[in-house]
This record gives sequence, structure tokens and C-alpha cells, in this order.
Amino acid sequence: MRALLRAQSPGLADLPLTPFRGGWDNVHFRLGDSLLIRMPRRRLAVDLIRNELRWLPTIAPHLWGATPVPAFEGAPGQGYPWPWAIVAFVPGTPAGELPVEQRAEAAEPLADFFSSLHTPAPLGAPENPVRGMSIDRPELDQRVRERLTRLEDGPRAALTERWDAWRHAPEWDSPDVWLHGDPHPYNMILDDDGRLAGVIDWGDLTAGDPACDLATAWLTFDAPARRVFVDRTNLYGRFDTATWDRARAWAIHLGLIFALESDEPGLRRCGQHALRDTLPEPVHASALLTA
Repeated sequence: MRALLRAQSPGLADLPLTPFRGGWDNVHFRLGDSLLIRMPRRRLAVDLIRNELRWLPTIAPHLWGATPVPAFEGAPGQGYPWPWAIVAFVPGTPAGELPVEQRAEAAEPLADFFSSLHTPAPLGAPENPVRGMSIDRPELDQRVRERLTRLEDGPRAALTERWDAWRHAPEWDSPDVWLHGDPHPYNMILDDDGRLAGVIDWGDLTAGDPACDLATAWLTFDAPARRVFVDRTNLYGRFDTATWDRARAWAIHLGLIFALESDEPGLRRCGQHALRDTLPEPVHASALLTA
């Protein structure tokens, strides 16, 4: 990494460089006090980081809270085969590292963040084959059902009933909006007071149905904080019952992925929490807008 910096960004090459937590797609290094290096760890992540480099500088000025805007675009070199980036570091604690009951102060700010993000996206916005599209697709239904078979009988039956009901909610029929695309609590950074400081990891940035992002209500919060998040979101007046039903279907879909397929213990717990918290929800006639 140091050789890449010396070759491509020598003005930053002497700053302290330390490994930092990574994810499924990227390896991270802290660079000095205010920067973070993001390097794809697999070929599938290359287009994702290109999306960040292309679009984050455009949308970040309009967002509530801190956003890791790219400060430098790195090229392949020194034996490393892919593009990479230096971005602004967002200090704080990932919400996923805190007990779920300690995340309540982030509920209203996160609703404000998504309100600032969920605006109509332009033609040419990045496409994402797994986020933001219709939740009621045969190939997606097949994958969800396969994962459901790996659960115990009781939760499997209840979640299957809810999945079948919620995925059939009327489709999003407004213009596609900007989406973060990966709305789990490890991408929500909280300050020392437990409030939202910023949102990180924009590799799944895309445009489509906001229900994909609103699934965070079940991925991130417990029932009281989820009520706050939903109420605050509904103040903006854009989302109907069908949108929240699709959001719950997304929560099942993403929860199954995290709970059953993640190699990160924290993300597995996140997925398990989402599945547990969708179980008490009514199967029909969402109460989210009327409770």
C-alpha cells in the first residue's frame, strides 16, 4: 500500500498508515487522522468502487450527515490490479457494534438522511442487479425460499407467510430515487451521543424503489426506535402502506442473507435480529401508517 501511495499520491505517502476494519468487498486502511483507503478485495467490487468515485461527489453535498466523499482516485499499479480510492474518514462507532436498544437516538437523524437521499435519480444512474429492483421477482423468490428452508419449522412457516404477503404489495410507480443500497447498521456511524454522524460504504449505490433502504427499520432498530424512524419518515409524506410492506419483504430477504451467509458475526446477528423483528408484524394491512 505504501508503494502505491508513493507512486500515485506522494503528498500523502508519509502519513500514518494502519489497517482498518473491512467488509465483504473492500480492504480498508486508515491514512492519517482524516482519510481512509478503500481497496476492492475481489473483482466483483470493482464496479462498486467506480460508482462511488463517479457519483458520490455529485450527491454528497445534498445529504444530511457526513459522507465519505472520494478525495483521490487510485489506479492499478505496484502489483495491485484494480482501481482504489482515498475517501474522507467518518469518525464514530458503527451502530452494529452497539446493543440494539442503544441505537434509538439515531432513528430520527437516519430518517432525515434517507429523506435527503431519496430524490429522483438522473438517467445513467448506476444499475445494481441485486438492490433497488422489484422485490417480487421469480428468481429472487426462489433464492429466498431456498434460504427459508434452512430455518427451523416455526420461524420458517411464519416468515414464509409474511414473505408471500409483503412481496406482492403494489410496486413502486414513481420515478426511481437514489438509494444507498446496503442499509445495515454497520454502515451507520454514530457519534458519542448515539446520534447519526454519517453513512458509509456506498458501493451498492443505485436507483430504484426506496423500500430497499427502508428495510433498515428492521435491520437496525428495535420496536420503539423503529416506530420513531417510521413516524419521522412518514412526516415527509411520500411513502404509503405498500412501500412499507415491500420494505419488510426486503428486511426478510436481507436478513436471510446476513444471518445465513455472512462470515462476519456482527452481520449474522444483524440478520437474525431482522428476522426476529419481522415475525411480530401483521401479515396483512400494514399497521405502520396507522399505529
